[in-house]
Amino acid sequence: MSISKLASSIKESPTLALNEKARLLRVKGEPVIHLGGGEPKNKAPITAVLGSAAKLRAGDIKYAPTDGLPSLKKAIIRYTEENYGRLPSPDNVIVSTGAKQSIYNLLFSLVDPQDEVILLAPYWVSYPEMVRMVYGIPVVVTPEDGTFQPRLEEIEESVSSYTKVIIINSPNNPSGMAYTDSFIADIVDFAERKGIYLIFDDIYHRLTFDGIHPKPAYEFTDKDIENTRVIVVNGISKLYGLTGFRIGWTVANKRLVEVMTIIQSQVTSCPSVVSQAAAEGALTGMQNVVDNLRLTIQNNRDVMLQELKTFSDVTVRKPNGTFYCLPDFRAYSKNSLELAKFLLDKALVVTVPGVDFGMEGYLRLSYCGSVKEITVGVERLKWALDPNAPNEIYIGDRKLIRDWL
Repeated sequence: MSISKLASSIKESPTLALNEKARLLRVKGEPVIHLGGGEPKNKAPITAVLGSAAKLRAGDIKYAPTDGLPSLKKAIIRYTEENYGRLPSPDNVIVSTGAKQSIYNLLFSLVDPQDEVILLAPYWVSYPEMVRMVYGIPVVVTPEDGTFQPRLEEIEESVSSYTKVIIINSPNNPSGMAYTDSFIADIVDFAERKGIYLIFDDIYHRLTFDGIHPKPAYEFTDKDIENTRVIVVNGISKLYGLTGFRIGWTVANKRLVEVMTIIQSQVTSCPSVVSQAAAEGALTGMQNVVDNLRLTIQNNRDVMLQELKTFSDVTVRKPNGTFYCLPDFRAYSKNSLELAKFLLDKALVVTVPGVDFGMEGYLRLSYCGSVKEITVGVERLKWALDPNAPNEIYIGDRKLIRDWL
């Protein structure tokens, strides 16, 4: 079989690969603990369930407009006005099959071969592969000071005449860092002056902790949606725990939305009407479900940080958003992929290697599961790695003895 060079060059998602291995172990009855996923355990909001059920009961499951159902776009417009302080028109909004497709469609629409897209490390694993899939060149900016937020000067030094796009994900997957308002103000001003598109992946934008409420990027530009270089991507997967419905959207200028609609019409035709009905239900229903999830996740974060404090030679920056933290495990291994495989094999704990986020030697740990999963999971990690931890542990009903330290 002859596979294209482009397809052969795209890496498999490390998260999905580890998820599959963990799933197979669970099928065998192994007591796997998953600290790698980004999927909250909350039940779907009842308004989302009722919205999708109404479509199913009516039996009216047909094609929808390529850019989204008018009623859902109306809900997105209202959501944007309430949360971003801007009132887009329906022509400024396109609904896609998940925020991931939204970002890919944007890159497909904006990036020519050899154009450069700046990514801020740590970055979400799919960004560089998406850029390569449209024949662009990912340019990674890694903070020199060891933090998870670069300085504007570092970004400016990476900009060239080929720079077309900068992607901002805040709060950030995998670090949990919410960039400061001053940094966002500076990067928006810089992009507007240079004519560089700024894609804001805002999928976690309301999942922030400790009273932190970052300002939306629109607050730092006096240009309207038609003329700004700011583009906003969002969706229902994280805020509402509706990962399986796969609905995301983009707010951008009309011409760009028009191009994205043409692209989408040739790829997926339209998002599922059942999923769109669920998204509309979530956006127009009671929003306390988001607050409840946020408070639960914040408590889980506190438990995770407390457990990690007892771990020798592991350092972690306190996340102020998302489901994740990104501890530094370089004291135990400089190869995060091999370390993640080792921990799954020995301790039956799923983690995600930092190398695919641009942070070698780190592991992404998720705290969107239960408190028990967090405490038991970190206990197993300590048993496998920390020489100060007891040599014996029970994993399931088996007593294991560490014999490799």
